[in-house]
Amino acid sequence: MFRSLFSVPKRRLDSLSEQEILALAISSEEDDARIYLAYADRLKAQYPDSAKVFEDMAEVEHTHRNMLIDMHTRRFGDRIPLVRREYIHGFMARKPDWLQAQLTIDQVRDEAESMERSAYNFYLAAQKQVSDAGTRKLLGDLAMAEQGHEDIAHMLGEKHRPEDVQAHEKETTKRQFVLTYVQPGLAGLMDGSVSTLAPIFAAAFATGDTWQTFLVGLSASVGAGISMGFTEASHDDGKISGRGSPIKRGLACGIMTALGGLGHALPYLIPHFWTATITAGIVVFIELWAIAFIQNKYMETPFWRAAMQVVVGGALVLAAGILIGSG
Repeated sequence: MFRSLFSVPKRRLDSLSEQEILALAISSEEDDARIYLAYADRLKAQYPDSAKVFEDMAEVEHTHRNMLIDMHTRRFGDRIPLVRREYIHGFMARKPDWLQAQLTIDQVRDEAESMERSAYNFYLAAQKQVSDAGTRKLLGDLAMAEQGHEDIAHMLGEKHRPEDVQAHEKETTKRQFVLTYVQPGLAGLMDGSVSTLAPIFAAAFATGDTWQTFLVGLSASVGAGISMGFTEASHDDGKISGRGSPIKRGLACGIMTALGGLGHALPYLIPHFWTATITAGIVVFIELWAIAFIQNKYMETPFWRAAMQVVVGGALVLAAGILIGSG
């Protein structure tokens, strides 16, 4: 509310003169070209073929800008007013570079389509406000060009991203997802599910008190989550290993560790001891099979081998906790 009261008022598109419309079109084409080049720079390391697509699209935007500058020079001279999209109502704000850096390759392509759609709508609206025949024709041609950018992007994709390259890019995206989220998350889930079994069930059988058992499980789960999260985030910055942002990996690992322990700690909120313990045992069974499924799906570990490793290991830890608590 206060931001809207004190922000600089924006102008309506229909209040712009023909010179200002041309100036806005020039600055918009320059911005779009810069954004496409920023996409290309960011994608070059992992997706060189898609980066080339965006470089070619930036070249198209530079061509449009030069056409607009020539028109402005012929009609109004060399001095171009500073009119930018953020000064005008109706334009979507572009994401700053530090937010664009978080986009996936598919999100980048979606952003590019949105940019082209916005440019097409602008040129159609601007054309209606211009009386000069040459300028109207130029704006109409640019509107058609922007509408065809989706086809251009498709053709450039055909040129620079044949099927084998697209398959490689999909595999790279999947591999990055596994390295950044699945692998640390799976390690956290295994640690949280298995390592907390012994203290939780030992506390349960030693005290017979469900509330005290829950507190032990809660503290063990949260403590393990914090420890595992910080360990994952601090031991590898991801620059050399290519495993991605340490913050993302640390969050994935820490959250899944805590959830792995809380899964069989929460049943001890049930006041009846054996009901809580049986429920916790069922949850443990589900957790261990879920780990085996994730290993099979993302890590390509044979399902029955993964199941035997996780279930046998978990069963041994569970038995140790029960024996210690009953002793």
